[in-house]
Amino acid sequence: MVLDISDRARPKLLSHWTNSPPYNGFNHTALPFFGRGLLVVSDESVKDNAEDYPKLVWLIDARDERHLVSISTLPMPPVDSFKNRGGRFGAHNLHENPPVPGAWRSEDIVLGTFFNGGVRAYDVTDPYSPREIAYFVPPAPERSKAGAAQLNDVFVDDRGIVFTVDRGGGGLYCLEMKL
Repeated sequence: MVLDISDRARPKLLSHWTNSPPYNGFNHTALPFFGRGLLVVSDESVKDNAEDYPKLVWLIDARDERHLVSISTLPMPPVDSFKNRGGRFGAHNLHENPPVPGAWRSEDIVLGTFFNGGVRAYDVTDPYSPREIAYFVPPAPERSKAGAAQLNDVFVDDRGIVFTVDRGGGGLYCLEMKL
């Protein structure tokens, strides 16, 4: 939803975008790219073995905030490579470009977690044709009840260090991004 909060005591609905139906819902993170008039919206996979596939990351034209239009999705890792690895597979969390000191910010690169599909980076310079530019899929952690990594969250600091955490026993992974 896009809300007008100029009067915080009386927010007004400006628009509402939904992909469900025909997709099976569970939007998770909405990341605005204010300078580009775009929204990046991730679904959340909530079932193991890709039973709720596809769980996508959508690019939405929000230049007219009263008329939101889906224009593309980020390329997904191949479902057949991940559906039987164990645990969840599909989109989840995005690096949210927090406006705080020490956080990396970009309106051209999107990083997101895909549970057993790892953490992935995409170039969205052309929002009609986004492309994957990097990924990291760790091996199954020893203590994983799912039998596979379950990368849950991602944060990038201003040095380009990517922090991603496994929700099922794998701990914290720190990766260096070449800026």
